Amino acid sequence: MGFVETYSRFKNLVDDELGRLQFSHQSNSEIYQPLDYMLGIGGKRLRPVMTLAACEAFGGNISDALLPALGFEVFHNFTLIHDDIMDNAPLRRGKPTVHHKWNTNMGILSGDMMLIKAYELIGAARPEHLPALLHVFNQIATAVCEGQQLDMEFEKAIQISMDDYLRMVKFKTGVLLGGALQAGAIMGGASNEDALRMFRFGCKIGTAFQIMDDWLDTFGDPEKTGKRAGGDILERKKTFLMVKANEISDKNQRFALQEIYVNGHSNDEIISMTLSLFDTLNISQITQAEIQQQYSQAIEELKFLPVSSAMHLFFNQFAEYLIRRES
Repeated sequence: MGFVETYSRFKNLVDDELGRLQFSHQSNSEIYQPLDYMLGIGGKRLRPVMTLAACEAFGGNISDALLPALGFEVFHNFTLIHDDIMDNAPLRRGKPTVHHKWNTNMGILSGDMMLIKAYELIGAARPEHLPALLHVFNQIATAVCEGQQLDMEFEKAIQISMDDYLRMVKFKTGVLLGGALQAGAIMGGASNEDALRMFRFGCKIGTAFQIMDDWLDTFGDPEKTGKRAGGDILERKKTFLMVKANEISDKNQRFALQEIYVNGHSNDEIISMTLSLFDTLNISQITQAEIQQQYSQAIEELKFLPVSSAMHLFFNQFAEYLIRRES
């Protein structure tokens, strides 16, 4: 069975179980409607799929891991609801965001409810695994909140260091994928060392995934990404590309980069002038090299795992899928 078939097998289990949850059927309260709405607008289900895959890889029964795996997906969607409020984003996956479809108060409350439901789902784990799972989940939930705070702080900063950027990305994106893998390994019976290897693998490939997102926003094909090229540039986001440009540019180039935004240029001119400077600094190539480095470090964590050759291949192909995608 190939990568697509194996991934689809896990994803179908996740989607079927999510469909059965139907939080809004549990109560007449309107607060549950955004939960079903948010979980119903799709997504790659990366985190719960990886929880099930890691559980199976170490010999566990994935039926025992299914509800805790959903806990990671529900938590992920909780973060998206609150992120959309903080960013005042109108759309998520092409659909109105929760706070636009309802209102901000409903977005806050339904997000809070999703966090509670995530804990309920994690709590469905077998008793012998529950203390370790709660420890992992609490650690990653804390890191995700810290990462979001860093992201907001960086919006006001003129420039940040690459170390700061990578720390923020690890916390916002990497640790949740890493924690989902670690949790699956724990439920599969992995040793502490092997579970931590899965965590580090997830953190590294999650970081590569986010840097790839940064690259796609600027250099991706809009017909494939579904977004206008250069959106991050217009929003002055501290992406890997912008942080690296500030890091390696000379004084005149840094001044030119800052002046682009204050001289009354049109949006098209801002994007064009920034891209010209990026080309001068070889930012696209440098970004791709960083993605490859994060990928290579992730793959290194897999080498000594006591799992079947088929699961080794699956995790390798999963990592490659994340950094080779076009959307």
